[in-house]
Amino acid sequence: MVETCLQKFGRVDILHNNVGIGQWGGVVETNEETWDRVMAVNVKSIFLTGKYTIPCMEKQGNGAIVNIASAGAIRTTLPNCAYATSKAAIIALTKDMAMQYAPKGIRVNAILPGLMKTPQAEYYNKDAWADGNIEEMRRRRDAISPTGKQGEGWDTAYAALYLASDEAKYVTGTTLIVDGGFSNTTKSW
Repeated sequence: MVETCLQKFGRVDILHNNVGIGQWGGVVETNEETWDRVMAVNVKSIFLTGKYTIPCMEKQGNGAIVNIASAGAIRTTLPNCAYATSKAAIIALTKDMAMQYAPKGIRVNAILPGLMKTPQAEYYNKDAWADGNIEEMRRRRDAISPTGKQGEGWDTAYAALYLASDEAKYVTGTTLIVDGGFSNTTKSW
């Protein structure tokens, strides 16, 4: 991936790590295979993309990395131990990368989206939230959002654009929560 980017553009300015899978269940219900798969996709992928992209950014003397974590890392709704833990690990990995590479002109930040109305979120959440009833799941998720509605993918996208831009040239090691206030409430479904 990095080699292809270098061949086509001659440099790598932005790395946007936007990946996430999960499996509902607590520690007892989650099997080891599921745990390992969620950690590999959600955390190891960011480790590997950073490992192979950062050297290019170091040579350039700058770059921006935006990692997508989740408000689920700091506030849970239902038992979701593998997902929540993996997204919390992304926050720690982001801060570690940011502090190591800030002197080299590389900024690393994370976005914590909250309840988002996206096709993936609906597919993933419909059974846990409302026994497969998508409309009921939407209603419940909207109801516990302080704004009265879930966010949209564009809400996260605009935050990522900011963090990747020169307007955020003095922002590194931060977590930008994009959740309509969800992480500040104790409402649950």
